[in-house]
Amino acid sequence: MVLDAPGRPLRLEERPPPEPGSGQLRVRVLACGVCRTDLHVVDGELPRPKLPLVPGHQIVGVEESSGRRVGIPWLGWTDGSCRYCTSGRENLCDEARFTGYDLDGGYADYAVADERFCFPVPEGYPDEQAAPLLCAGLIGHRSLRAARDAERLGLYGFGASAHIVAQVARHEGRRVFAFTRTGDEEAQAFARSLGAEWAGAVGDPAPEELDAAIIFAPVGELVPAALRATAKGGVVVCAGIHMSDIPSFPYDLLWGERVVRSVANLTRRDGEEFLALAPRVPVRTEIETYPLEQANEALDRLRSGRVRGAAVLVVAG
Repeated sequence: MVLDAPGRPLRLEERPPPEPGSGQLRVRVLACGVCRTDLHVVDGELPRPKLPLVPGHQIVGVEESSGRRVGIPWLGWTDGSCRYCTSGRENLCDEARFTGYDLDGGYADYAVADERFCFPVPEGYPDEQAAPLLCAGLIGHRSLRAARDAERLGLYGFGASAHIVAQVARHEGRRVFAFTRTGDEEAQAFARSLGAEWAGAVGDPAPEELDAAIIFAPVGELVPAALRATAKGGVVVCAGIHMSDIPSFPYDLLWGERVVRSVANLTRRDGEEFLALAPRVPVRTEIETYPLEQANEALDRLRSGRVRGAAVLVVAG
């Protein structure tokens, strides 16, 4: 499924399997998660995608030469030598290339990827259940670490990442408070089923002050709302790669040593840590599956907020 230009529907195209270069693997794609970042790319909210582009960066597949199952994430390549890479911050590399953005991704029968940036997929997860771990899980994990040791954790937007983070947070003994779109009682019930002790609309006051909040919804207006709900010394983590403009807010909301920070991309260490942790929790992903040729329908459901958990394209069985 190919994006020719931002704002256009994806187009089904027949191509020969891509040829791997030096240090690359060719992977027969079994499943690929549909991420909000894919939506930002398709809708033109991220500025410079490779065109034409095969989107998708939550890829589970079989490496052709060995038959082993691998996962291909968003971070697809770094230079390895810049000040960010050499200080353990490869997620900030200025020359980084990203799967499904700079590099063709997993909305296809085959993908190629740098072997160094592929992960072994944990046993016990069917392909389609494992796919959301590769971004929703990894970014959620990095965001949760950025929330430090917060006991009372607010999650703003209860989609693919939040439904995984809620499980990990409860496993770690944290208390989870979920904030959804106004009137989305289904998402609120879903949050409570995964251990949230309270779930309500973003405009509702939380029953207690939060020690930290993670914002998954790409809505800048949620930053002052989350600050308002957060106790002194707390942190508000913006987890998305794109967000609408943050409105001005009074300094009083930030004062008291509150922190606002972003999470950018992921590192290979994040992947290693989270994919070892997920089976221990154990994380269970809630998914909706679609055949590859229905990628546009899956993106439409995500765009309108109708996906419960994560959407996944099932490419091969």
